[in-house]
Amino acid sequence: MAATRARFRSLAWGTLAYTLLVILFGAVVRITGSGAGCGQHWPTCHGEVVPISPTIETVIEFSHRVTSGLCGIIVLALLVAALRGFPRGHAARLGAWLALAFTITEALIGAGLVRFGLVGDNDSVARAIVMAAHLVNTSLLTGALALAAWASGRDTTGEPARQGPSRRVRWLVYASLGGLVLVGISGAVTALGDTLYPVESGALADRLQRDLGAGAHFLQRLRLMHPVLACGLGFFTAVVAHHLGGSTATAAVRRASAWVMILVFAQLAAGVLNVMLSAPGWMQVLHLGLGTALWVAAVLFSLEVMHAQAGPDGRSRAG
Repeated sequence: MAATRARFRSLAWGTLAYTLLVILFGAVVRITGSGAGCGQHWPTCHGEVVPISPTIETVIEFSHRVTSGLCGIIVLALLVAALRGFPRGHAARLGAWLALAFTITEALIGAGLVRFGLVGDNDSVARAIVMAAHLVNTSLLTGALALAAWASGRDTTGEPARQGPSRRVRWLVYASLGGLVLVGISGAVTALGDTLYPVESGALADRLQRDLGAGAHFLQRLRLMHPVLACGLGFFTAVVAHHLGGSTATAAVRRASAWVMILVFAQLAAGVLNVMLSAPGWMQVLHLGLGTALWVAAVLFSLEVMHAQAGPDGRSRAG
């Protein structure tokens, strides 16, 4: 049984890492304008199972679909492994079931983007809304995979009933996670605007004047919202991590707290660099990667905090 769970743990972490690569590949599809590389056909590509004489945009879009399909197969294998390795009610099973559900909805959202033409040069409000929904679903998917991987190393079977975290701790954790999702949504919409309306070089004041001018598109006008939210909610997340990961916390909570704080400031630094460089494609991919890593770290930190609350008096267990 221990060997089975060890294999599941490796598969879960591997699936999470692979999913992150697929997410970054999706950003490359958007940045290169390859979302319409297969036309408005899904799941076929220009009506063909395998495109004949494809353009570079078709190759990029088709490759992304293949890697996304492989992700679905891997997640399904993860669920089978969870059902075999863990008893009913175990959190690893829950994480695997949720991962499968959000993988399916991820595919449906991607199909909707293609079938309704919300790709390429489309700059409609509908596309911005679907992109925001796509970001939320992706966050839930990676969060579910993080839950499965984290829970695979813990077995609560036979433990006495534990008092959950205090209301204050729960609100701090939920507010932090909710804030990061909000930052991610604004980032997804901003990235769309940066792709369709590339940031022009020049002084920051001049760029702000152009983005907020009377003739600016709504995607340009929304550019300012993301850095404001990122700074405010990023610092809030770091403060929460520092507060809940203090000297009285378990060793696991302190480690998770440190990672959250490191990634918050790394992401903020990347955001500043992204603005200074006028949002080049490679920087957008790096920024997204750091943002996803921060989200996963925050989910793991939240799980550690919740798990550390034990006993009738709610005191933290030893790490």
